[in-house]
Amino acid sequence: MRALAFMLLLVVSGAFAAPTPEDKLSRVFESIEGNRLDEALTRVDTLIREYPNFRLAHLVRGDLLLARSRPLQTFGNVEKTVPPEKVDGLRDEAFARLRALRERPADDRLPRSVLQLHAEQKHVLMVDSRRSRLYVFANAQGRPKLIADYYVTLGKNGIDKARQGDQKTPVGVYHVTANLPRKKLTDFYGAGAFPINYPNEWDRRQGRNGHGIWLHGVPRDVYSRPPRASDGCIVLSNPDLESVGQHVQVGLTPVIISDEVEWSDAAEVERERAALAGALEQWRADWQSRDTERYLAHYSSRFAAPGQNLEAWGAHKRKVNGAKQWIKVGLSRVAMFRYPRERDFVVVTFDQDYKSSGLSNVMRKRQYWVKEGASWKIIYEGAG
Repeated sequence: MRALAFMLLLVVSGAFAAPTPEDKLSRVFESIEGNRLDEALTRVDTLIREYPNFRLAHLVRGDLLLARSRPLQTFGNVEKTVPPEKVDGLRDEAFARLRALRERPADDRLPRSVLQLHAEQKHVLMVDSRRSRLYVFANAQGRPKLIADYYVTLGKNGIDKARQGDQKTPVGVYHVTANLPRKKLTDFYGAGAFPINYPNEWDRRQGRNGHGIWLHGVPRDVYSRPPRASDGCIVLSNPDLESVGQHVQVGLTPVIISDEVEWSDAAEVERERAALAGALEQWRADWQSRDTERYLAHYSSRFAAPGQNLEAWGAHKRKVNGAKQWIKVGLSRVAMFRYPRERDFVVVTFDQDYKSSGLSNVMRKRQYWVKEGASWKIIYEGAG
């Protein structure tokens, strides 16, 4: 009875979850690497029966059949009469999936970009463009815990989107803005779509433009696409998109797109989080003190808010604060994410509860902080 109870517990916890198509393909790869080619062929035949639109599986099957007459050298080991563009994308997909199998992050490593999640953000999505991989992290008391990862397709021309039509995927910190079900879309988008807020405030400040960057699925006649095949969107197989969709909260779920996920140990991430949290708290306290010069010392000389530079911002704050008898500022639902590519650059969002002798309001605010020397400074501030 105890053994049966233990087995049921494993099933409920997901330890015996049904293998995904990628799991099954990984087992094919394992058989190939072990030189068990007949076993690999049996496994890939099973995969194709279950997912006949999985084109990569068909390519691997062709390789295995050719291996009966000559050595298996690489994926897509086809006759030279076949145009290379027909197999190059599938070969790239095979290598991307194989790398994911071999390069698993250690259990004690955390993504350096995720400094703090607020309690309502149940998950965060991170895209590693070099590995064509999307990682899903759960919020474990403010700390990210890796729970799943998926193969993804990105822009035909890579990443670092700058303008409309460049067929690149953006790099940055975003969030999901909508959930578009299959019935509202054409078959091109597959199981559905989750738009993100590109261009964000920082993109616009850098002169980047364009729109329509989504996480979405694929048409019914394909299982997946090559690693570089979209017009800039993040594309998953339909089963994978449906799995990811279970973890998405519109307006809340962060999507961090980077060259690659930078992994760190928990102590280092906590050290960085605490340093920035201290700077944020000091900014709040200095504002509440009505010492405007001390408050303005938290802002970078490169600061800009919508319609204001640092000089205009300072003049406005001196006028407003000078007219107040008292100010109280409360911060809640704080989230912090280190920005990809930028050095010591973090986006912070929070609910700001402002009360004073003449005004009270609550707003969602977003700030971008940059480290200048040994100090954290605010380079952008606006509604979040």
